[in-house]
Amino acid sequence: MIKRLKYQDIDFDKYNRCIENSVQKKFYAERFFLDISTDKNWELLIYNDYEAVMPVPFVKKMGMKIVHNPKLCQQLGVFSETDLRDVNDKLHDYLTKNYVIRYYTYNDANSFSKPLKRRNNFLIFPDKYETVRQKYSPKRKRKLRLDQEVLDNSEIVKNFDLQSIKEFIRSTGLGADTKDMEQFINLFSKFYLNDKLDFYGFFYHQKLINMIAVYREKYSLALLGTYNEREYVKLSGSSYLIDKVISENIETKIFDFEGSEIPAVEEFFRGFRPELRPYPCIQNSKKEVLKQIIKKILFLN
Repeated sequence: MIKRLKYQDIDFDKYNRCIENSVQKKFYAERFFLDISTDKNWELLIYNDYEAVMPVPFVKKMGMKIVHNPKLCQQLGVFSETDLRDVNDKLHDYLTKNYVIRYYTYNDANSFSKPLKRRNNFLIFPDKYETVRQKYSPKRKRKLRLDQEVLDNSEIVKNFDLQSIKEFIRSTGLGADTKDMEQFINLFSKFYLNDKLDFYGFFYHQKLINMIAVYREKYSLALLGTYNEREYVKLSGSSYLIDKVISENIETKIFDFEGSEIPAVEEFFRGFRPELRPYPCIQNSKKEVLKQIIKKILFLN
């Protein structure tokens, strides 16, 4: 039996327990992450008595709830002690029949009887750092061998001045308009101030030239952003920063590259030889969303 619960009706003790014990566990489904990334605009589908849960984020437009993953939230979907295709199918069918959907993602452990569109993601699973580094591509290993002059005049600084961090994101962020950029910065700031996000900066001759933003959970780390001064890109500061975070954490935590639809970025990630873990998604164009809305309105009338 499937129930649809509004945010205020969720039993968060049962929800948290289900997420914690799930085989698909992802920090994106943690209540803390969802509350901040959606501003509490999410509700829940449950199967039986929280045997499986499926968080559903939304935005409101034209008086209707439109399902849309929030910024920085890569994977949601179904969470349960055992991933059951039949249960996943039922929740998927309920979602598509009862919601207007712009973009919704399942997680890489969810399986379905019918094929869905898939997007790529890359993970490095816990292991000894020496073993992980040995798998890096020859090119990536070469990039990590910094010239002595660079080593003598550079340093890595963690969690420096937040205002400087914001300005660096604004000056180097690519692929986002001003509104989107400020929304990303706002989310980064909230996660940082709640001790969930770390910023690592690569300073060369005391100038910040590379920075990465890493979300931190007890069982995983996720690369939420990479920012580079273009004129210094050949110094490979970003590779150096990512390798440092991996070296300090990979024995106990998954490192999640978050994937990318940009070929050059995907190639960069592949240099660390992560495992490819695609995840299913539902993605509709604005035109298709409008058709869904019209259909809903006609049905209601």
